[in-house]
Amino acid sequence: MSEGLSCPGKETPGPGCRLGALYWACAHNNPVQLQAVLDAGVSPEEATQVDSNGRTGLMVACYRGFKSIVALLSRCPFLDVNQQDKDGDTALMLAVQADHVLLVGLLLNYFPGLDLERRDRRGLTALMKAAIRDRSECVATLLMAGADLTSVDPVRGKTALEWALLTDSFDVVWRIRQLLRRPCAEQLSQHYQLEWPALRGLVAQAQAQATPSFLERLQANLSLSSAQCPQEGGVLDHFVTITTSLASPFLATACHSLCPDHPPTLGTRSRSVPELLGTAPPPPLSPQPPQVVSSSQVFVPYNPQGMFSQWLQPRNSTSSPVPKILLSKAPSSPSQFKLMLPRYEGRQSLALPLWQYQELRMQRKRQEEEARKAQN
Repeated sequence: MSEGLSCPGKETPGPGCRLGALYWACAHNNPVQLQAVLDAGVSPEEATQVDSNGRTGLMVACYRGFKSIVALLSRCPFLDVNQQDKDGDTALMLAVQADHVLLVGLLLNYFPGLDLERRDRRGLTALMKAAIRDRSECVATLLMAGADLTSVDPVRGKTALEWALLTDSFDVVWRIRQLLRRPCAEQLSQHYQLEWPALRGLVAQAQAQATPSFLERLQANLSLSSAQCPQEGGVLDHFVTITTSLASPFLATACHSLCPDHPPTLGTRSRSVPELLGTAPPPPLSPQPPQVVSSSQVFVPYNPQGMFSQWLQPRNSTSSPVPKILLSKAPSSPSQFKLMLPRYEGRQSLALPLWQYQELRMQRKRQEEEARKAQN
């Protein structure tokens, strides 16, 4: 990917470089330099500076998977996380298309004001792009963060699930259907009970039955003298509990949520960590207005069959037609070959043409035969 750097091959920007130190540190994955830039203070112009493709340092870091850079940029003031490049892609869209699940989580949790429904030039959201590229983990993360599964693109009128079916993204289809069956992550709530509520009643019902247990029947049939029932609270009982119980640490993971009364739910937008803690940086001076999809807005049609031809085009190229190349064969000079058209006696038909190299080869053979006869 060409990022349009005007000073390639250098570790630090020179005096003639038009790109600032913040963008340079992001593009070259230099967290030490970025930390120094943030400590010295960042201007609004430097925070929103873009390259020739219209991408900020945050967009480049999200596309290339620079985790430390994205984590540091969460504390950068005047940064517009919803800023779009020339193709209409945001930092979230670039991270989703590159399948950087960790960066998607960082953007959702630590960048306040992130717009999940922002659309690119084709009218596709980040969720639709993830569905088209078969990014199942990114789809699950976006849905649990509140992405709208019912929104459609203005060109074809398809949802993210329909796009996944159209592009044969089977992992995404399976993940979306699994989330629709269980749309709430109730295990993250403090009121969630790890044990099965009906377990005690079922155990008591089983114990009240007169039929012998499996262990009793096994002992009666085999008559093993060394067989002993596992003692309650003993070593064997503890081993079974720690490996197979619902309270086992191997099956349930305990975590502390900032909103224990409001676990993540499908279709519900959750606030970021800075917003919950009240430490969110001030919004940018001139933020982009939220997009309102209207019928008069013109979007570029998206064709899955021709996606590869679109990706192969350079990013900074315009929509100029492809030049036509005319192939023609150069005329041969008459001295290169010589046509021999002998006529047979008594017939008016033409023989096959005899090329010059064939004539020379026949002459060479005749000379060799004459020399061989002279020696004999």
